[in-house]
Amino acid sequence: MERLFKLKQNGTTVGREVMAGLTTFFAMAYIIAINPSVLSEAGMEWGAVFLATIISAVIGTLIMGLVANVPYAQAPGVGLSAFFVYTVCFTLGFTWQQALSMVFICGLINILITVTKIRKYIIKAIPVSLQNAIGGGIGIFVAYIGMLNVGIINFDSGVPALATLNQRSFWLFLIGLMLTIILLVCKVKGAILIGIVVTALLGIPMGVTVTTETVSFTEACRQLPSTFGAIFTKEGLGSLFTDAGKIPLVLATIFSFSLSDTFDTIGTFIGTGRRAGIFSDEDERAMETSPGFKSKMDKALFADATATSIGAIFGTSNTTTYVESAAGIGAGGRTGLTSVVVALCFAVSAFLATFVSAIPFAATAPALVVVGIMMMSSFKEIQWDDFTEAVPAFFAGVFMALCYSISYGIAAGFIFYCITKICKKQIKEIHPILWIATALFVLNFVLLAVI
Repeated sequence: MERLFKLKQNGTTVGREVMAGLTTFFAMAYIIAINPSVLSEAGMEWGAVFLATIISAVIGTLIMGLVANVPYAQAPGVGLSAFFVYTVCFTLGFTWQQALSMVFICGLINILITVTKIRKYIIKAIPVSLQNAIGGGIGIFVAYIGMLNVGIINFDSGVPALATLNQRSFWLFLIGLMLTIILLVCKVKGAILIGIVVTALLGIPMGVTVTTETVSFTEACRQLPSTFGAIFTKEGLGSLFTDAGKIPLVLATIFSFSLSDTFDTIGTFIGTGRRAGIFSDEDERAMETSPGFKSKMDKALFADATATSIGAIFGTSNTTTYVESAAGIGAGGRTGLTSVVVALCFAVSAFLATFVSAIPFAATAPALVVVGIMMMSSFKEIQWDDFTEAVPAFFAGVFMALCYSISYGIAAGFIFYCITKICKKQIKEIHPILWIATALFVLNFVLLAVI
């Protein structure tokens, strides 16, 4: 165990890593039921997507843990699944087989730009001020996800407002939040995981922690062939480029998938890895000087890139590195052992879906909120009294939550960074890769507006 994960070198223990893995899993376990519910709207079999979700999460997270030795978990992203169904299938009129094929191609593109180290160079080109803004912004984003998941913030009146505290789930969330904060202030080991478990147990007599109806493992296995390998049929890749008039639309959609997936991952790694010391300065130097995949960052980016194509083969939308990994990192996770624990939990959940789905958002939302509080410390490194630094930092940090997208927050930060540097006649300080990335974001916004 020590030789494989280098626990002492990373200042951690087996117990801490296991606790961190459980924390991450419970924080993101909602995807097990939500992803098949979303994708089934496009005509896919619920049980097939259920198993595809778990298989892609297990494979992607194991690669992350065993190859890169970092505490990140992977699974199909909710935002990308929604884009898959409501934009690609419903609005643009593609079949789910064609949409899966585009996801597969997106994964291949991500593998290509990772092997050629383009993603690594993008990370190196991001200014320190924006890196700190991304870290703090992900803190806001994670906390916002927690609050939205439990419904404590609603939009019934057309504007965001605090919900009326007339539901048991709200009270359970508040109890869990206070409990978790108290445990952290008192420096209780495993505070975040204890908070999740105790809150979930308190939810039983309150009627909030309840099991949901899911298909059996056997039934899911019978349905899996309907999506497994569907991209290689005539309804998938075989039909994607047959209509010449639709090829520009296909390419634009693949581009949107790839850009969002790439920068979501980059933002998550920068926002959580740098602050926790998972990606150290020594690791960054290895990225610059070592051929091949020698550094943690190189390996982590490759693990993330391969997961998307693997998921598409089994029958699910983009598999991405989960920002909820921050919960496990906040609980002390520092190595790939955390990821291995998450992968094992996903594997077991294939047989215990009914019980795993019983964990309510009210139990996991407090963990996301307190982790968000921890991550906002990155903002202190920004020179807020320098307006030219404050503007791009503000947009990078705040837009993540407002747009519910890490990549859009990064896009806003890049755009305003270029604007401020141009106005200050400091164009030479803008890295060429930053120019290219900013132009791609602008192009993506234009394409989204057109399609």
